[in-house]
Amino acid sequence: MPVSESVKVAVRVRPFNKREKDAGSRCIISMNSNITTIYDPRNAEHKKTFVFDYAYWSHSGFSRNEDGLFVPSEQSSRYADQTKVYNDLGKGMLDNALQGYNATLLAYGQTGSGKSYSMIGYRDNKGIIPNVCQELFKAIKENQDDNRQYQVSFSMLEIYNEQVIDLLSKSKSFVSLKVREDQHRGFYVEGLKSVPCKSHGQMERLMEQGIRTRTTASTNINASSSRSHMNITIRIKQIFSRENTTKQSNINLVDLAGSERQRSSGSEGDRLKEGTSVNLSLTTLGNVISCLADAAMGKKVVHIPYRESILTKLLQPALGGNSKTIMIATLSPADICFEESLSTLRYAERTKKIQNKAVINESPTERLIKELKADNAKLLQKLARMGHEGRKAENETKELRQLLTHNEMQIQAIQTLWEQHLQEALRDWEQQYALISQERRMMQTFPYILNINEDPQLSGVIKYFIQDGEWDIGLADRHPNAITVKGLGILDKHATFTNADRRVTLKPDAEARVIVNGGLIYNKIELRHLDRIILGSNSTFLYISFPCDRSDDDWSRYDYDFFQSEVARAEGFDLEKLGSTNQVDGTINPSILAVFHDYIKVMPMVAEANQMSHDLKKAMEFKLEVKNLAMSDSKGHDLEKEIIIKVTQKLSQQVWVWSKAKFINRKFLIEDLYQKHLEGADVNVDREKDPFWDPVVCIHLGRAHIWLQSLAFCIQLEEQVDVLNSEGAEEAILQVSLIPCTAAGQPLEEDDIIIEPTTMLGRRFDFQVHVIQCCGVKWLKENRERGIQIGYHMYDLPDAIYTTPVWHDLNPVLQHKTQFSTLSMSQDFLNYLQTNALLVDLWGLQEGCTPMASDQKTLAFTGDDSVIIDKTDLSGDTETQALQRPELHSKITKLEEELRLQRNINEILRKENAALKDYLRSIDSKKSANPNMDSANHSQCATQLPSTPKEATRKSNVRTSYDAEFAKALKIFYQSMNRVRGQLHSLLHHRLNEEDDGFQNLQRYSEEHRKKMKEFGDQLDACLNKLKQDVAAIVKKKREESGV
Repeated sequence: MPVSESVKVAVRVRPFNKREKDAGSRCIISMNSNITTIYDPRNAEHKKTFVFDYAYWSHSGFSRNEDGLFVPSEQSSRYADQTKVYNDLGKGMLDNALQGYNATLLAYGQTGSGKSYSMIGYRDNKGIIPNVCQELFKAIKENQDDNRQYQVSFSMLEIYNEQVIDLLSKSKSFVSLKVREDQHRGFYVEGLKSVPCKSHGQMERLMEQGIRTRTTASTNINASSSRSHMNITIRIKQIFSRENTTKQSNINLVDLAGSERQRSSGSEGDRLKEGTSVNLSLTTLGNVISCLADAAMGKKVVHIPYRESILTKLLQPALGGNSKTIMIATLSPADICFEESLSTLRYAERTKKIQNKAVINESPTERLIKELKADNAKLLQKLARMGHEGRKAENETKELRQLLTHNEMQIQAIQTLWEQHLQEALRDWEQQYALISQERRMMQTFPYILNINEDPQLSGVIKYFIQDGEWDIGLADRHPNAITVKGLGILDKHATFTNADRRVTLKPDAEARVIVNGGLIYNKIELRHLDRIILGSNSTFLYISFPCDRSDDDWSRYDYDFFQSEVARAEGFDLEKLGSTNQVDGTINPSILAVFHDYIKVMPMVAEANQMSHDLKKAMEFKLEVKNLAMSDSKGHDLEKEIIIKVTQKLSQQVWVWSKAKFINRKFLIEDLYQKHLEGADVNVDREKDPFWDPVVCIHLGRAHIWLQSLAFCIQLEEQVDVLNSEGAEEAILQVSLIPCTAAGQPLEEDDIIIEPTTMLGRRFDFQVHVIQCCGVKWLKENRERGIQIGYHMYDLPDAIYTTPVWHDLNPVLQHKTQFSTLSMSQDFLNYLQTNALLVDLWGLQEGCTPMASDQKTLAFTGDDSVIIDKTDLSGDTETQALQRPELHSKITKLEEELRLQRNINEILRKENAALKDYLRSIDSKKSANPNMDSANHSQCATQLPSTPKEATRKSNVRTSYDAEFAKALKIFYQSMNRVRGQLHSLLHHRLNEEDDGFQNLQRYSEEHRKKMKEFGDQLDACLNKLKQDVAAIVKKKREESGV
């Protein structure tokens, strides 16, 4: 009877990796028994809880023992090591298989979440697959006897882009195998090699061979291991002689491709969704699981889409069929992976609902033998009957004997087939062993290069030996001294290694791209031990020198990220350029580290995309940049940085800017197109389906800061500022004026300058933004057919204000003027003027794009067509009331000024009266002591009588004139300081040109930097000295007029 049971699901959370530690990530996963909880990093109160069959905490509480194994650090630790995971999952799966049931283990999770570690392991920490192989042959050794025999075979395949590749095939050409369907067998891979095995050592060697083939195949077809599925099948056949029965079962171990969500892996905000077959298998698998889960819940399901992908065809027995199935879902603990981890947990929860019906399998081969033996028995009985009856039907007897002989030959062929396969496997094993022994001998004799792969499991599995003499490396293999390497950008003869006099040199061929230790090389160089080599777009190798040059170096630190970081540094991109160090405590900014890791991850993908564009003759150039690298917000704070890709059509000079997610999606679509090109198919597609094409849009070129502080003092500002691009380089020079004005638009005079900005609170205030001209626009220098627009955001307006587009003019005159009005200035708006800058953005227009436009419906206007801002206090006013309020405030302000003047006079009189009283009291006390002092004191008293109110008013007016003079001095100082600020910004972003090299260029850069520092210092000193002189003159004048 079929055994009905649900798919068992386990979840496992790994430790932080280096990237997550550097980024200061927080753990968002918690586990208690078999309960797993995930917390939203944006709001810790929002959490989701899931219950699975097993929950493995492998995040913390572990240490490495003397054997190199990760084990619980103490007895009370809840750390789940590899042994714990195997005992729970692998052991039960193996027991089921030995009972005759099919068993399947699926590993699912985000790329880098620990799938491969759980399935295969790393170094001494063996995963489930090696442990299953080892324990299988232990069980065979313990249980095998005269009555029971075992036949074990091993196969290994990879599914990428709906192509099935046999990883144990000896063929050098990776031909996709066909998936067929049989009435009895179901779906199977036609021509897949299944190798008989007698020991777990053989299986481990076959696995190493498969991983080697997988590495080579990924290079040849430009695939990434994180985008492919790997399936290992172990077939176990148990033959019971006495009972004349057979049990046959399959163990399927499936490492699924990375399960990144669409948001991060590709298609967010893209007109082309990721419809490529690269992702078809996982999408279809999700649909199959959802349908099966619905069916298990009692919902009506019309169709389960097994047939829509290769993966789901082969996994049909494991999902809802004849198999006992386990899924292990691996999680990243980091907050930056919240969405992906939550998606994985939901996927696993749906899988848990699936019901399978497993049965003990009887081999169709054994049934055939039984049937043939039964037929033979009947034939013998018939022959005996005929002989007994004495009939002489010679023809009939002859036919019966021929049929009997044929059946016996079939039985013998079936029974000897396994022995033949086993002998062939042993011969292959001997050849493999000889090759392994030869490789080990050569490793102790010659230098070599070994591959470095993005997937650590695939690194170091391919070695190319550099024997004595010259060895050409490239695509061609026309002569014996050739090292054949395939990959993007590899030429027929790419470079030449020369091994002579115990020295190895590398010389690139003409036009070949060769990078050593991060830098491009053009001439012959001598290689040193552990030099890093990149050939073509991204074929990465580590050079291992002669045995005498080697030590106990751990080359594992030279991983894929190390290579890319080295290339990035050589190109002038590093953490220092990103401004990673916190100015307060000197720590590294985690968000900057995340951007740096994104950069080195995407950088090789950009190189590959450029190579595919070249091979497909698309004339598209991809350039990796950092958005907001040198940009700041309106308060001068650095903006959040992110990776972008600038795309240029070299023929039409059209430009696009893609986000990282959009580029990754397009890159996989480009790979799909490129694969068709390699197969000789037509790659001409409609423009709407072309991954290289996009509608033309406006391009953000740069930004300028116009500080608004002068408006708070009613001081007009005329600026000529640099428009800087994302990297801090000058894109253009912009002339802008900020003009305080009346409601009618008349500029205020110098006498209207104020000293105390708070006096403007509650009053109407008008000013104009005048964008005059943009000079030396690089965007237009590159192509005069282009145009520009200027846009800027003002305070609380929902949309930006844009100038009229200007085309074909290198120094376009814009003459854009907009008046803004606050009908009752609030404290928030006053703070905005005093602490913020007006962000002025330069936009590039190109033929076919739609210019930027302001949405007039979102703007409110006064009767003078002035744009109303700072509307916080006007929510309940009608437009008429709003327009009347300035008059009321004007009257109130005049009254307040008169009241303040009277208060000043009264305060002066009060102080002088108090002084007079004190003086009179002292006279009275002295007079009683000396009556002759009366006349003298009277005279002195007369000279110290306080001023009249009229004189006090005159002094107050004199003080007001001093304030006006001081305001003028401040105006000059503010204007000068704006120029100083511009020089400071230029100084901060003055960097050595990436193309410059050599001591002379460095010396020139140092001299330029010294001059800029001197100019900045001189200008700052001049501003401060001028302010000191003006203030000293005002003070001197005041003292002279007051007679001090």
